[in-house]
Amino acid sequence: MTKTIDKSLAKGSAFTDISGGRKTANTVATVLVYATMALAMIPLIWVLYVLISRGLGPVADLDWWTKSQRGIMYMVPGGGALHAIVGTLVQTLICSVVSIPIGVFTAVYLVEYSNGNRLGRITTFMVDILTGVPSIVAALFVYSMWIVLFGFDRSGMAVSLALVLLMVPVIVRNTEEMLRIVPQDLREASYALGVPKWKTIMKIVLPTSLSGIITGIMLAIARVMGESAPVLILVGSTQVINWDPMSGPQSSLPLMMVDMYKAGTADAVVDKLWGAAFTLVLIIAVLNIAARFISAKFSVKR
Repeated sequence: MTKTIDKSLAKGSAFTDISGGRKTANTVATVLVYATMALAMIPLIWVLYVLISRGLGPVADLDWWTKSQRGIMYMVPGGGALHAIVGTLVQTLICSVVSIPIGVFTAVYLVEYSNGNRLGRITTFMVDILTGVPSIVAALFVYSMWIVLFGFDRSGMAVSLALVLLMVPVIVRNTEEMLRIVPQDLREASYALGVPKWKTIMKIVLPTSLSGIITGIMLAIARVMGESAPVLILVGSTQVINWDPMSGPQSSLPLMMVDMYKAGTADAVVDKLWGAAFTLVLIIAVLNIAARFISAKFSVKR
């Protein structure tokens, strides 16, 4: 029996004797996969080409990064986007500081501690609802609570609170999935050595899934950075740099694009609009590269 198997393996008939129909089906499936991938890449490459070709001109000017539009009419060339860049970064930073701990700790509770109890089921249900909430609804909710009920002014802080509602469910869902794919054997080996559960989570589970968690966080940040509905409702537009999120109008890159769209079709206006769009994509790309570097440096090597 053993000699027969050895001869069969030696001839390779057990692995190479594949019918012509199966080879054809495999070839057709491979071609279809590559063709659909190429079709999916066409609009992406097209968008990037148009964005870079139209937006690179304004962004290449140093004034774009060092000056605002203060005292400059939208229809007139010149000025920069520093006021919008500052507003975008401040609002996103506040949102991230609030959302990331809430999202990660909620996911840790759902995966490691809930065990399907009532609180865990309710939390999962609420996260599912928040995942599908449109940005305009989150903005109106914050407007009714923060501004109408509590009496605060429209500000960058109100925008950040609305973005929190959009960012938290994305982080929770992604982190939850990343934690679930960590092998249970790692947890059990740690418990067998007498390591407490909280330390197992901190030293084993989270570092193992760190790369995926950071990727999900960056996707959430990219989503909220491009939201326009909250800034339209919750903060006023301005051409002046405002570092204070608690008072006064505070522009952002999405709001700047909306302002340029409403300003008309003059060449200078269109150039600034595309420049703001390219700047937003560039900032997101830089943040993603930095996140990749951090995850590669601190993730558990396997």
